[in-house]
Amino acid sequence: MNSFDRRQAVRLITGAALASPVILTRGASAAAQFNYKLGHPQPTTHPVNIRLQEAVDKIQEESGGRLVFRLFPNAMLGGDTEMLSQTRSGALEMFMTSGLIVQTLVPLAGVNGIGFAFKNYDQVWRAMDGKLGALIRAAMLKSNIVAMDKIWDNGFRQTTTISKPISRPEDLRGVKIRVPVMPLMTSLFETFGAAPTGINIKDAYTSLQLHVVDAQENPLTQIYNFKFYEVQKFCSLTNHVWDGFWGMANRRAWEALPDDLREIAARNFNAAATRQRQDIERLNNSLQVDLEKNGIVFNTVDPEPFRAALSKAGFYKTWRTKFGEEAWAALEEQSGALG
Repeated sequence: MNSFDRRQAVRLITGAALASPVILTRGASAAAQFNYKLGHPQPTTHPVNIRLQEAVDKIQEESGGRLVFRLFPNAMLGGDTEMLSQTRSGALEMFMTSGLIVQTLVPLAGVNGIGFAFKNYDQVWRAMDGKLGALIRAAMLKSNIVAMDKIWDNGFRQTTTISKPISRPEDLRGVKIRVPVMPLMTSLFETFGAAPTGINIKDAYTSLQLHVVDAQENPLTQIYNFKFYEVQKFCSLTNHVWDGFWGMANRRAWEALPDDLREIAARNFNAAATRQRQDIERLNNSLQVDLEKNGIVFNTVDPEPFRAALSKAGFYKTWRTKFGEEAWAALEEQSGALG
């Protein structure tokens, strides 16, 4: 698929063109020199999975069938934390997830999740394709995880609730909110007086349905894909964190590949990341309309009071110490001064 317009995106996301639960690389051969598994938590219809399928098809073609990746979408191999553990041990050769999840293993991987740091995509891509991204990848390598050069886009995260919109920091006090299983996001919402609970994305819908939590935060694509509009009423455009997906390989599995296969794989995964970023940009411009049709009520949020509250509470100072001066300087080089 060379283009991914809004009509295609909505058709795929709504499931009219669902792929099979396990996506096998087309024409995959048991005779391949390297048969690798690639797991991720996104639904089969998400742009991540669609572009990954394109990439692994190209890798198989260009390698002459020597390298085959089998895709396991929709958390089929377990939740994010389980797949991260599998990748670390080598049971799973490759995995794609948010850096916010990887923070449990590589603390620096969560630095892009600093609350209200990035104001727009220009800042994001300059940071993540530049010095900050390089520092994160180097930190992952020390934990025997090889991250591809180009991070994929998950989007700016928004806040949904069942009972009231979020307009000011005070509106979050006491709100039971689902967050990814990661310390930084927990810290962010605790600073605002909320009651965050770390829950894997595959269990988020049920947790909202059963009122284990009454709110959640995710980019619009995730809110739509996981049908959170069925169990939420309000969506506040907080843009509180930008989030992306790293394509990560077990270091032993990656280094077992000959140089030419590593080049083919890296080049195709990075090219697919660029196309996927464009997909998300198009979807971000259209999904609000689709979510409104499904009953979601939107409100726009001024980020400055939230940023001021974080600064006053010492949030930025605390995380600057944890991430270190080099990474913090690389972040502020694009985001501007924080705290």
